Amino acid sequence: MKKTTIQKSRQFLLPALALCILGGCLIPQIRHAKPQDGQESGSYIVEAAEDPEAGEKEVRNVFSMDTVITLTAYGQNRQKALDMAEAEILRLNDLLSTGLADSEISRLNASGSMILSDDTSAIVAKALELYDSTDGLFDITIYPLMQLWGFTSQQYHVPTAEELDDAVARIGSDRIAYNAESHEITLGEGQTIDLGGIAKGFTSARLMDIYRQAGISSGLVSLGGNVQCLNAKPDGSPYRIAIRDPFGTELDFAATMEITNEAIITSGGYERYFTDEASGVTYQHIMDPRTGNPAKTDLASVSIITQDGMLGDGLSTSLYIMGMEGAVSYWREHQEEFQMVLIDPDGNLFVTEGLKDQMLTPERFSIITAGNSR
Repeated sequence: MKKTTIQKSRQFLLPALALCILGGCLIPQIRHAKPQDGQESGSYIVEAAEDPEAGEKEVRNVFSMDTVITLTAYGQNRQKALDMAEAEILRLNDLLSTGLADSEISRLNASGSMILSDDTSAIVAKALELYDSTDGLFDITIYPLMQLWGFTSQQYHVPTAEELDDAVARIGSDRIAYNAESHEITLGEGQTIDLGGIAKGFTSARLMDIYRQAGISSGLVSLGGNVQCLNAKPDGSPYRIAIRDPFGTELDFAATMEITNEAIITSGGYERYFTDEASGVTYQHIMDPRTGNPAKTDLASVSIITQDGMLGDGLSTSLYIMGMEGAVSYWREHQEEFQMVLIDPDGNLFVTEGLKDQMLTPERFSIITAGNSR
C-alpha cells in the first residue's frame, strides 16, 4: 500500500465561501466551523449547507473546561436539550476543574483521600483501566509535571534535572488506592491528579445521554479537539468531520470523514506548546510520564474514532506517546474498541481498515490492517 502525502490545498482556507473539495464535490457547499479563541482544534465539524428537510437546529457556544464548547441539537426539543446540556457542562466543570479550589478534584488533591461522587468515581475507574492497558502512558498523576512545565498557568518553565526527578518520583497511578464499590480513593504520598486528559470524553458521552433524555434523536457536541455525535443527521446522512492538518493553520484540513453515533478525538503536539527564549527549543504539552519531558514521538497527530468518548480521549494522547509502531500494535490488540487515523511527521496518512469506507478526503492513504504489515 502506497504512502500518500496529505493534500495541502489552500481551498480550505476560505470558510466564508461555498466550496467543493478536491474538485469532486464530495461535500457540497462546505461550511467550516472555525475553532474559536481559547479552543484547541484537532477534530471539528464540516457541514453541508442547510437542508430545510433535515430538521430545524439550534447551535449554542459555551465557554467551559478551558475551551469553547459548541452544542448542536435538532428537532422540536432542541432548546430544552441545549439548556440541559449547558447546565451539565457547568456542573461537571465545577466538579472536576483543578483551577477551582472547591472542586472535588482540588479537594482530593489537598486532602489526599476522600469518597468520590459517582461521576468522578466513574472517570477515575476508566483512567486506572487505561493506565493498565497502556502500560502507564495514560496517567492522571502527571499533574505535578504539567504544573512544573507551566502548562497549567502559562508561566512556562524548562525544569532542571533535579526538578524533573522530584516530579517523576510522584508519578504513577499504580500508587493510588481505589475502591470501585465504595468510591474511596487515597492518593500516593505527594501525589495530585488531573482528569483533564479524559474528562472531555466523559462530558461528550454524558451530553449524548442528555440529548436522548430531552427527546432529541440527532445532535452533536464539539469540545476543542473532541467531537461526538448522536446518531445521524435528521435527513439520515452522516455527520462530516474534519481532522486538522498538524502542519498548517487551524483552518487547514488533513482529512475529512463521515461518522454516525461516534466520537472522534484528535491529539497532537501542535495544540499547546511554548518556545524557550534562551535555547530556542519548542516544548509541546503532551508529557511522557516515564521521563517527565514532552513526548518524543514519530507521530504528528492521532485521531481516535469510537463510541466510547472516554476511551477515545485517553487513547488519543497515549497512542501519540507510543509512536507509530506502538499505536499500531495497540490497535491490533483492541481493534473491536476503536479505529484511528495517524499522521506522521512527513504528512503521510495512515487509516485503520475499519475506517476506509468513512474517509472522504484525501483520496489516497495507507491502510493499517489487522495483519503484520501496513
